[in-house]
Amino acid sequence: MTKITADDRLPGDPDKKTLIDQIIRVDQAGEYGAKRIYEGQLAVLGGTSTGPVLRSMLAQEEEHLARFNGIMAARGTRPTALQPLWHVAGYALGAATALLGKEAAMACTVAVEDVIGEHYREQASLLGDDEKDLRETITAFREDELHHRDVSLAHGATAAPGYEALTAAVKTGTRIAIWLAKRI
Repeated sequence: MTKITADDRLPGDPDKKTLIDQIIRVDQAGEYGAKRIYEGQLAVLGGTSTGPVLRSMLAQEEEHLARFNGIMAARGTRPTALQPLWHVAGYALGAATALLGKEAAMACTVAVEDVIGEHYREQASLLGDDEKDLRETITAFREDELHHRDVSLAHGATAAPGYEALTAAVKTGTRIAIWLAKRI
């Protein structure tokens, strides 16, 4: 039997259009925020040995953002009204963690990508065969995000001062951003 998106919804669950709009809106906002985090990190660490790693991850986030911008336009989904906040907050988070050192910048990436990996997995599970293209996009992007996490771990993320506290704070902020972007 073919699974249809939102076919198994319960009272109070969003209808298919609302669910798809939320998914696209939050993912576009997340890719935009990730782009801004890397831009902030590069402003501080761009001239260091960490610069090429950050530029590579930024390039992938820009590809993801372009794809979600296209999906958003094709589906007529509105962006989050909080995009101006993500513009400033993403850059500030990136620059602030980079100012703490390359390990803290990498720890920030680990935290964000851990949450995004789980978020994308949950989203993909909600999408039926009628949304196969969107599900495949999200699944592919999830793999990219988990790769960013793994690269960051390989570049010393866990050596950041206060790693546990830093990643816990960034994870909480990322979860709040996801919750807000779905709704506003």
